[in-house]
Amino acid sequence: MTDPAQNPIDNSFFSDPHRDHGCLPNWQTGDLPEPLPFNAGNILRTIGPGAILLAASIGGGEWIVGPMVAVKYGTGILWIASVGIFLQLIFNLEAIRYTLYSGEPILTGIMRLRPGSRIWGLFYIMMGMMQLVAPAMALGCANVLFAAAAGREPVKADANSLLWISFIVVAAGVMLLLSGKSVEKVLERLSWGMVIFIFSFLIIANILFVPVEIWKRTAMGFLIPHGLPAEADFMLLAAFAATAGSGGLGNLAISNLSRDKGLGMGAWMGSFGGIMADENSKLATIGRVFLPTTDNLRRWTIWWRYTLLDQSVLWAMGCVLGMFLNVNLALAIVPPGTVLEGYAAGAFQARHMAEQLWSGFWVLALINGFWILFSTQLGNSDCLTRIVADVLWSGWPGVHSMSASRVYARLLIGFAAMGIVVLSMGENALSLFKILGAFAGPILAVGAFQILRVNTRFLPKEIQPPMWRRVALIGCGIFYGCITVTLIVKQVTGK
Repeated sequence: MTDPAQNPIDNSFFSDPHRDHGCLPNWQTGDLPEPLPFNAGNILRTIGPGAILLAASIGGGEWIVGPMVAVKYGTGILWIASVGIFLQLIFNLEAIRYTLYSGEPILTGIMRLRPGSRIWGLFYIMMGMMQLVAPAMALGCANVLFAAAAGREPVKADANSLLWISFIVVAAGVMLLLSGKSVEKVLERLSWGMVIFIFSFLIIANILFVPVEIWKRTAMGFLIPHGLPAEADFMLLAAFAATAGSGGLGNLAISNLSRDKGLGMGAWMGSFGGIMADENSKLATIGRVFLPTTDNLRRWTIWWRYTLLDQSVLWAMGCVLGMFLNVNLALAIVPPGTVLEGYAAGAFQARHMAEQLWSGFWVLALINGFWILFSTQLGNSDCLTRIVADVLWSGWPGVHSMSASRVYARLLIGFAAMGIVVLSMGENALSLFKILGAFAGPILAVGAFQILRVNTRFLPKEIQPPMWRRVALIGCGIFYGCITVTLIVKQVTGK
């Protein structure tokens, strides 16, 4: 990919004062950087945000809620995951579309809409904090680490030990995120390693323990819709629909990660750095857009191909495969109707595999569970921090007295401290996870309509989304909007 520093912006191309730029300062204009030639080797060099998002997605819906609802309600419920992942795929792609064009994260684009940056910025900061400030996955990590070390599942008397282990998990996540020159690069390297380990283990375990008949039944559950059980816990199903993919805030953060990776016009913008970052590193506050010339549109086509692979193949297919493998294994091992709480599906599977084949599976399966949950904890911590940091960086000029990396670091440490306080209140992992799922719905519902408005208002007609994608975005907003409204009604009425 071309280094923009080698092709500095032409100073004659400043923003047209008559162009519609919404409620933030106008963009500058430059050429779209030349991507690497589209081939197999460069695909692996260019994609990466999808791996980060996949690693952050797989711990909640795939490892906790997916097996829980499948064992409790049967495979007829799994079509919800298929619908959720497809709609979130469109959401992600359209969020990245804006970033490829402007270099700005999609939330900066949303902040250009009326009533302005402060209103929308505060809305997403509040929603993000309510969704992710509670580190549910850290408590899950503590459970599996304790079980692996002690050789048994934890009981109530172990609550204090679990709490201290979860504190250590939160602190370890903070140190890892700040350990390199670029937060995105640290996350990407960790995510690739964790994804490879997790899927390798799951594929081997499914081959060893799952009969062919269950493979078929699980597959049909993803493909053929069935009615919802009358006795279903709707809050749990709402969490399932959202966290089968990336659960709301993560879907918005994919555009921030694409910016930090330097995709499209993001190559002009800079990124959040860790403690090893150059003190002179910069993160632009306002993006740069390109004119729809022949050369720029040619480059756009290549950037879009990389984005499609990153999101469609790596993220979406990875989410489907992760959900399938975890659910498939649970259906083969856990008796139908078993009540599973928190991380119990993973512990049940670990015990069964250890008893049936090899005692080492107890530790191996739980360590796999730890990496699944820790990857999500790491992704959630970064997601909340980078969303809030970017909102402040774009909409609150007062924060520019500090570097962007310092803003990120202070927020990360602050949110970790808040998370420790929440953990100390004694909530269990499942309760915290249901809260995560409840706030994901409104983020996806409101965000889908706003992304549609941003991409049809600010982008040149040549690169605006085609009609079927616009319809899919509207479908995403309606789907998660209906879930949100139903959830609110049920909570208010108690029915």
